[in-house]
Amino acid sequence: MYFNANKIIKKKIEFFSNSNNNTDTLNIAYGIDRNFFLGCAVSISSILLFNSKFNFSFHVFTNSLSSEFERIMKLLNKQFNVNITIYLVDDDTFAELPTTKIWTIATYFRFIVANYFYQKIDKILYIDADIICKGSLEELFSLQFDDNIAYVVKDKDAIWWNKCAIRLNEPNLSKGYFNAGFLLINLNKWNELNINSQALKMLSDINKSKKLTHLDQDVLNLLLLKKVKYLDSKYNQQVSVNYELKYKTKNKIYSPILDQTILIHYIGPTKPWHTWAKDYKCSQYFITVKERSPLKSIPLLSATNANQMRYCSKHKMHQKKYFSGIICNILYYLKKITKS
Repeated sequence: MYFNANKIIKKKIEFFSNSNNNTDTLNIAYGIDRNFFLGCAVSISSILLFNSKFNFSFHVFTNSLSSEFERIMKLLNKQFNVNITIYLVDDDTFAELPTTKIWTIATYFRFIVANYFYQKIDKILYIDADIICKGSLEELFSLQFDDNIAYVVKDKDAIWWNKCAIRLNEPNLSKGYFNAGFLLINLNKWNELNINSQALKMLSDINKSKKLTHLDQDVLNLLLLKKVKYLDSKYNQQVSVNYELKYKTKNKIYSPILDQTILIHYIGPTKPWHTWAKDYKCSQYFITVKERSPLKSIPLLSATNANQMRYCSKHKMHQKKYFSGIICNILYYLKKITKS
């Protein structure tokens, strides 16, 4: 499957900085749908708050637009004096590709990113919009790719890598399987080896895609095998807010975030911008950045679908907010009945 990103992009909205700074710029891209508008805005804010000495340009690829999101991006542009571009994309090209409850069609926008910036710049950092920065990204400006396609961060542990190796029938993955939420991409090498075409071909194959429980992340691990360099886990420290449900008392706190952590990746269906997640210690990095940014007055998001209502109920009960937990549970079952 081949596509031209320039034809997929329907509209560009650009907010330019008024700086003529000629220093090195790190281009950072996101691929999102409307459910990640707030997460993306706070992610951008976090990078700028912790890296004020460095120069960035942000690129947001989305299949949905709202006047409120445009307003928020303009606020960030003004407060931080930074270049931000929104790209409205036509996602029909990916309509037949597999999706899940957690991974929507927006997961494939990283392929648009890799195609669009080819021959415009040499490298780009693609990160998921549920990643928050709490440290310096200085190292990423000067990393050398040598002959590799990308810098990545390994996912979980050796037990998980081995499971992925068996599931995907690729023994070499037992040495390392990466999380695709952080990709520092060598654009020339990516396109030279036709990664987009190969990936989309695999995802379009019904027989092959049955094994791909992690969709394009699985595919990229297969295609980029032995062609990546690994960075420390501090650049993609995974945190699941739902793990809080395992801790029954205040004496036991879920705290995987370390002092040296630079990028916190909030994986799973519950995000720190959800109202039922705001009081957890692991969510405070997100909440603090939001309060320090132009997004302070923007409300956190309430549960809108059955899956969110189910988790909202679980967390409310865990927090001993029993009445609201019961209400969420009732709404969850009503949503399920309505859907069926």
